[in-house]
Amino acid sequence: MKFFFSLLLLLTLTIPDSLAQSAINPEKRIKELGITLKAPGKPIANFVTAVTVGKLVFVSGHGPVQADGEYVKGKVGKELTVDQGKEAARLTGISLLGALKSHIGDLNKVKRIVKVLGMVNATPEFDKHPQVINGFSDLMVDIFGENGRHARSAVGMGSLPMGIPVEIEMIVELK
Repeated sequence: MKFFFSLLLLLTLTIPDSLAQSAINPEKRIKELGITLKAPGKPIANFVTAVTVGKLVFVSGHGPVQADGEYVKGKVGKELTVDQGKEAARLTGISLLGALKSHIGDLNKVKRIVKVLGMVNATPEFDKHPQVINGFSDLMVDIFGENGRHARSAVGMGSLPMGIPVEIEMIVELK
């Protein structure tokens, strides 16, 4: 038994990170899922969509942009259900990936999704913020595999810009 654990430890330490991560090609996965990424429009205020510091990319908060270019709008728990909020979070993930790709050029440069802040425009009694933000988190795992699993906060807000139901920001580590 001791030999087995020693061998397992040795294998774990000798498999390079790049080999473990090469199994997932996020660009290919996005195509398989039928997702089209678009470059972000100009920010609505005085900020940039992404900033790189060392190997970390900080992507500004984005909202759920539909195929027609319009934002999903509404308050979760009033105009929108949990499932509709979850779909808005998924659309927000697509928007964030478009901004990230525009910033770094190729999503295969992503080592992992590190940290996410998900904000849900919800009624005061609404308490299913994590389920809503799962729309984003599930998408990241679908695209990046285990490297898409991230630390996360999911919080409620009394309002969000333009009446959108979800705003999400993320921190990404590059290879």
